Amino acid sequence: MQEYIEFVQAHHLLMLGFAAVLGLIIWSEYSRLTRKYKQVNVNQAVQVLNRDNVTVIDVRGDNEVRNGVIKGAKIIPLTDISKHLPALEKNKNNPFLVYCGSGNRSGHVCNILTQNGFSDVYNLTGGIMAWTSENLPLNKK
Repeated sequence: MQEYIEFVQAHHLLMLGFAAVLGLIIWSEYSRLTRKYKQVNVNQAVQVLNRDNVTVIDVRGDNEVRNGVIKGAKIIPLTDISKHLPALEKNKNNPFLVYCGSGNRSGHVCNILTQNGFSDVYNLTGGIMAWTSENLPLNKK
């Protein structure tokens, strides 16, 4: 036991890095376990799209949507989502599929939606990059 104490005392920076990484792992797992939306892959997203009354939201910026969007998607950039919440409220109990370029920004929007009482929210894992890598169609704007 004495060796461990000496090691910790001799390697402050290493132990600080270890504590930071451990904290990030714990935070990441806690976030994953407590999120209220569902992560879906491309195949599951297609199944969600085939459901009735699904609302598809593309949260990418204007310069990103030029290459195409998933059919029927409403383009609402991440920065404008709070302005559009009142309009989305009428479909609050219907499914929502949210995507972005890689799945990170859309995860943030999914959190916002679930915090505002939206109950059936899905985030496309990998975003539009995963969609196009599966050679699925895009509508050009």
